[in-house]
Amino acid sequence: MTRRLLALPLAAWERDGLKAALVKAGLPADDVGDPRLLFWRFESHEDVPVGFGGLAVHGDDALLHSVVTLPPLRELGMGAAIVAALEDEARAHRCRAIYLRAERERDFFAGLGYLPCAPGELPEAVRGSGQFDKAPAASIMVKQIG
Repeated sequence: MTRRLLALPLAAWERDGLKAALVKAGLPADDVGDPRLLFWRFESHEDVPVGFGGLAVHGDDALLHSVVTLPPLRELGMGAAIVAALEDEARAHRCRAIYLRAERERDFFAGLGYLPCAPGELPEAVRGSGQFDKAPAASIMVKQIG
């Protein structure tokens, strides 16, 4: 069963909280200030903060960004719920596929239906985002959503 979370668009002044959570989790945070990226904070229906996540939309494709679950709620299915909500957002933007770079969490994303993607299979706009410039080929994943 996938948990349902409230997805709240992240205000510009809230991005510092996202950056702090990413740094604490050992994840890249250098692009958090990019105004082209869409970010959300996620809460339970009891108003408990759960985590953050983002998307970059490139036409029919999206790039999953900065997914992080707050430490007290890890291993409870919240990360899967965040990804499911971001997939819904990508569908709302009429995206057909979501790409991501997962160097440490490949098994997690594989369990959510993401498959390995060869660098040469990346759409030009996604490849041009710079997120995959130095990515090991094994870290690139994709999921068809539409």
